[in-house]
Amino acid sequence: MKFSNIILIDDDEEDQQIFLAALDQISTTIRYNFFTDARKALEDLKSGNITTQAIFLDLNMPLMSGHEFLAQIKQVEHLKRIPIIIFTTSSSSSIKEMTLSMGATDFLTKPNDFRDLIALLQPFIY
Repeated sequence: MKFSNIILIDDDEEDQQIFLAALDQISTTIRYNFFTDARKALEDLKSGNITTQAIFLDLNMPLMSGHEFLAQIKQVEHLKRIPIIIFTTSSSSSIKEMTLSMGATDFLTKPNDFRDLIALLQPFIY
């Protein structure tokens, strides 16, 4: 699956900037939205204020965790088929299994190296 319009939901703005820099290395035409608040992202998606082909979702966030977001978006008929790619620092196999069983499409552990991030994201981006 390759996408040209994505959302990243991650409360860490530095991680967002690194993600953006990696996107810029991969594609000059990618469209994206970033959210630090999963509640706001869900609200904008539900209302149709934004659309996306895929969501990259951090798990450990205040206000609404990635697990909560995933559970709630899968209950919304017009949103439940959007691919959700978990993008987190966790490499726990039990967390991976749980999120995949909740309907996540894929599970990516955030790498420490920028080149590794580019390589990790490249298969998903047009």
